[in-house]
Amino acid sequence: MTGSSPILQLINPDVLRCVADYSARFAAAQPFPHIVIDSFLSGEFCADVCGQFPPFSEKAALNEDGLVGGKAVQDRVRALGPAFERMDDLVQSPEFLGLVGHLTGIDQLRFDPWYFGGGTHENRQGQDLDPHIDFNYHPITHQHRRLNLIIYLNEAWDDRWGGSLQLQRNPRLSPADDEIVTVTPLMNRCVVFETSERSWHGFERINLPPDKQHLSRRSFAVYFYTDSRPADDTADEHSTIYVERHLPERFVPGHTLGEEDVLELRALLSRRDQHLQRLYRQVREANGRLNRSWLYIAETQLRRRVYEFENATSWRITAPLRAIKRALERGHGGSSDSSTQND
Repeated sequence: MTGSSPILQLINPDVLRCVADYSARFAAAQPFPHIVIDSFLSGEFCADVCGQFPPFSEKAALNEDGLVGGKAVQDRVRALGPAFERMDDLVQSPEFLGLVGHLTGIDQLRFDPWYFGGGTHENRQGQDLDPHIDFNYHPITHQHRRLNLIIYLNEAWDDRWGGSLQLQRNPRLSPADDEIVTVTPLMNRCVVFETSERSWHGFERINLPPDKQHLSRRSFAVYFYTDSRPADDTADEHSTIYVERHLPERFVPGHTLGEEDVLELRALLSRRDQHLQRLYRQVREANGRLNRSWLYIAETQLRRRVYEFENATSWRITAPLRAIKRALERGHGGSSDSSTQND
């Protein structure tokens, strides 16, 4: 594939020359299909995007529990500046959708104009993301979610700081038994991975050194959909599903808790409670919808029975009256005929 299309000139030409190689890597990757591509955007375009990255906003940092967290998301991409207008033009263009389709082997990809869950992401000190699989249907179009594409925009990053993307086979296993692939969120690094019932991913809590506290984990994310997907890869609709993180390995018998330990335990317990509250809320809402459905069914059946009863009752009451009326009509008709003949 070449960059003859003007819109694809925003992509590093080296990427376009290596599509077949990246496609083979995607298909063979473990623990689930993914690829990591360095220097994904052209250098000039990447610099423009970084220069217009939005400042952190508490209004954009409300989490799934309605609380202000350490992650800000901006999904009104075109309002962020000319560079993001071009980014929006790029990711929805037929040429780019075709490129991603060639990279992943998934055809007929659909762009999400609402950027539901996507856009710019900024994660600050102390923020983490528990292992999870994403919601599997678009909330508006009900198309199948198939791919996540993330471009990292950080000045520098070290895995020891936390915040590095972790792709996991089974987060319910201990880290020693799980298969984990770590992707360091470096400048202009793009990761594309399959969204499925086994695409577990997240990142550990960000803990920056004192001289790096000004940094944050920045990225641009866009998700792609298809109108259908293979039957054996299709599941019932669900929201994002999280798995709580395991206790750090240092928590063993005889370990003396320090201040950092207490803070981490409190954070883990708080996260667990937030997840439980969200699950309780979802169960309550589901029960409410179920009860309303049963009430509707009961009311419909009652109306039908009342209608049938009224019809049956009406027939029983009016049947004798109709018989008398017919008899009277016959009698009146006979009398009329006799009178006429006598005359």
